[in-house]
Amino acid sequence: MNPQASLIFAASLLLGTTITISSNHWIMAWTGLEINTLAVLPLISKSHHPRAIEAATKYFLTQAAASALVLFASMTNAWHTGQWDITQLTHPTSCLILTSAIAMKLGLAPFHFWFPEVLQGSPLTTGLLLSTIMKLPPITLLYMTSPSLNPTLLTILAILSAALGGWMGLNQTQIRKILAFSSISHLGWMAIIIIYNPKLTLLNFYLYAMMTATVFLTLNTIKVLKLSTLMTAWTKIPSLNAMLLLTLLSLAGLPPLTGFLPKWLIIQELTKQEMAPAATLISLLSLLSLFFYLRLAYCTTITLPPHTTNHMKQWRTNKPTNITIAILTTVSVMLLPISPMILTIV
Repeated sequence: MNPQASLIFAASLLLGTTITISSNHWIMAWTGLEINTLAVLPLISKSHHPRAIEAATKYFLTQAAASALVLFASMTNAWHTGQWDITQLTHPTSCLILTSAIAMKLGLAPFHFWFPEVLQGSPLTTGLLLSTIMKLPPITLLYMTSPSLNPTLLTILAILSAALGGWMGLNQTQIRKILAFSSISHLGWMAIIIIYNPKLTLLNFYLYAMMTATVFLTLNTIKVLKLSTLMTAWTKIPSLNAMLLLTLLSLAGLPPLTGFLPKWLIIQELTKQEMAPAATLISLLSLLSLFFYLRLAYCTTITLPPHTTNHMKQWRTNKPTNITIAILTTVSVMLLPISPMILTIV
């Protein structure tokens, strides 16, 4: 893609995200969401492959429908209360419509069907944007309206997301689809706690974004898109593959790693709110996603492919690993010991 075009799209993404995050008025928030959608469409379809064009079309249709619902919810609220302020969303019907719209924007179950398909049709760098930066504006809107939202609806959406994200990722061989279902499962954890402790949702999102960015950038470095090629990619940069193993286990939420921190805090907060059954259920459902993370981790470093006569090991690359990946990997694996400091900042 032309560097000038890339710069325009990147600037538009930053502008749209900033407008939505910093706005108080619903129309400004909606404008930011629209700028974001339009900026990311060329990045999805830049390969001109039929699958990429299909992904861009699906993305556009779902995001346009969700934006229309956001506008409809805010207009209904303004009609009944005379308020256009985002934090003043008090009308029950508007709250329900907005929750559905944000769920569609984020890819929360049962509005998740577009997300794996779109991620599968996008390049890895665009997939990284869709999984991290593009989720920030909708989560910010949920954060600002959280006192008015319906706890029962959000809990149902969260448990559905954790269940479907884990269950549908089990049989996948395409890594981008596995990461899409991983994202849906993580969003379930964020949605269940947003009403009781919104700051915890943001902490979970930041840590999830860091870990996912690490995985996407590593896969982009070793040029891997499916499990069968991941098995033979360990010869390229063995040390990076070893760190990818740890990052995947961190994303799964295993104890000595960073990913355990948000899960632990969310379970603790749910128990304080007398929601022990929900906490137990979502913890058990996260075991489903643990299975496919372990499968990915197994393919990354532990398996050696069968040595048939036509088997070729890939060339080891001499180029140094990107410093961004090094920093992100370290943070994705080693933040748990300093969790008290993180909690004082949050």
